[in-house]
Amino acid sequence: MAEKTRYSDEELQEFKELIQQKLELARADYEQIMDTLTGRNTNDVSDTSPTYKALEEGSLTQSKEELTNMAARQQKFIQGLQAALVRIENKTYGVCRVTGKLIPKERLRAVPHATLSIEAKQMRDHKR
Repeated sequence: MAEKTRYSDEELQEFKELIQQKLELARADYEQIMDTLTGRNTNDVSDTSPTYKALEEGSLTQSKEELTNMAARQQKFIQGLQAALVRIENKTYGVCRVTGKLIPKERLRAVPHATLSIEAKQMRDHKR
């Protein structure tokens, strides 16, 4: 029997549902991060306690940097999931972009936006 070159439509549908669930959660997380970062839904005392504000300014700056980094990572994750949905529609999802072989289902369930097999990722990391 020949080696499979792509996942079946049923398998792609299974991955699509998984990705859509992860995308929904990722968007909710992103919104929550942005709400915190922009001060929406906050009950802080920044405008009523100048002494407290002066003591916490350094901590606040660090927190904002961390939140900004988290938001950027989350946005990148969302974009990766959206790209995976496009690959599902094109029926190219799950095919390693280096080796051309199918990425194992276990890897795709763990990292649904993966475009490299473990083998290709290790080769790439080893070259660095």
